[in-house]
Amino acid sequence: QVQLVESGGGLVQAGGSLRLSCATSRRSLNYYDLAWFRQAPGKEREAVVCISSSDGHTVYTDTAEGRFTVSKDYAESRLYLQMNNLKPDDTAVYYCAAADPKYPNGQHRPCGPRYEYDYWGYGTQVTVSS
Repeated sequence: QVQLVESGGGLVQAGGSLRLSCATSRRSLNYYDLAWFRQAPGKEREAVVCISSSDGHTVYTDTAEGRFTVSKDYAESRLYLQMNNLKPDDTAVYYCAAADPKYPNGQHRPCGPRYEYDYWGYGTQVTVSS
């Protein structure tokens, strides 16, 4: 079983920053395809950023491009999501997700459908006030 524990959410004003953390294991950081998703009230869960385990190929969705940065910290066994210039529309529960690698080298898991991911954390709430 993959352990994924999110933290770092909170209340922030528009234009502010937060860094989310996903505690896992060093093995998980290396082995699994990883992603951050978010789900706003009344909306579908959507991908924010996805990282392939095979080659580190990283895809940011339009939501995150230019404002969010994902990183792995092997010393701390954590996946981070640095979020800058936050907007009220970023208000959501943010989830860390992992998936067993299944795509051959050179191919990458689509960054979008939640069914692509097998393991989920419980999420951390991010609220951005205007």
